[in-house]
Amino acid sequence: MKKILVTGAAGFIGSNFVHYWADKYPDDQLLVLDALTYAGNKHNLDDLLASQAIEFVKGSITDEALIESLLRDHGLDTIVHFAAESHVDRSITGPDAFIDTNIVGTYTLLKAAKKIWLDELGVQDNHFHHVSTDEVYGTLSADDPAFSETTPYAPNSPYAASKAASDHLVRAYHHTYGLRVTTSNCSNNYGPFHFPEKLIPLCLLNILAGKPLPIYGDGQQIRDWLYVDDHSLGIDLIINKGRPGETYNIGGNNEWANIDVVRLLCKLVDEQFQADSSLATRFPDSPCAKATPASELITFVADRPGHDTRYAIDAEKITGELGYEPAEVFESGLAKTVAWYLNNEAWWRAIQDGSYQD
Repeated sequence: MKKILVTGAAGFIGSNFVHYWADKYPDDQLLVLDALTYAGNKHNLDDLLASQAIEFVKGSITDEALIESLLRDHGLDTIVHFAAESHVDRSITGPDAFIDTNIVGTYTLLKAAKKIWLDELGVQDNHFHHVSTDEVYGTLSADDPAFSETTPYAPNSPYAASKAASDHLVRAYHHTYGLRVTTSNCSNNYGPFHFPEKLIPLCLLNILAGKPLPIYGDGQQIRDWLYVDDHSLGIDLIINKGRPGETYNIGGNNEWANIDVVRLLCKLVDEQFQADSSLATRFPDSPCAKATPASELITFVADRPGHDTRYAIDAEKITGELGYEPAEVFESGLAKTVAWYLNNEAWWRAIQDGSYQD
């Protein structure tokens, strides 16, 4: 039985991972930590909290005394570290929070883990898993090979630079102190509980409200899209089968241009309105309620500074070593995502009106 601290557990990817792990490994102890900043939503975990499948602690990963006490008092042997500031646009306008959370926060966790696990308690079977991003590798041209674990780091935004720094700290704590660490660098995630500032949920909710769908530049920026449950599967394999000190790239084998992502999303929402007449009543401002294609809302806007052209993940290492294969193709995962948002209107309405943190 593992005793796991999950950081950033009320965020998008963290909360999906907690649901995944609690369902697959019900005998494990899950202590979940989140500072509940703007993108942290405790309601993402309501069902697990109600069933007492997890224990929740509100707190920051920069609080060293708190982290030490949690590791010591709960006998934890594993950390799965999701907590991060992650929105590139916010890192451009306000990078300070990214430095504090992503670099200082990760350092604080590592320092506490070393002190409690190695120096104080001698926990031999410790494991610190660090969740990172493909953005640390920079950008690719159309003909470049996909990012591998040996691709040199070349971060282009304050967000990417802060994650690159945290990756190096994790590696250093393994090689210098012997902390058992693994790192995963993932491609763009999508799925349930995705905070509405990101491309897919933003455009989906704008379709329902009849608002423009803003597309940066010409929309030809390419991303590899990973359904969030497939990300959890990859982390599961790394935790249980990965080699200490190693990095594994987790990808979805789904390279799509942003404009094509939005066009597919529009098509799926059009189909939902055609199949379910009640949606027109629920969302009367949507063009779909008037049998007008959602794609008419697409609006091209000025590109953001330093916008990377293409990200793509080479997942050969995790596939070959650990047997990883994503379960979803993009069309199936996006259809699941659209259905989840339509079935969970109260969740995203609470975010829109600010009551989700009550």
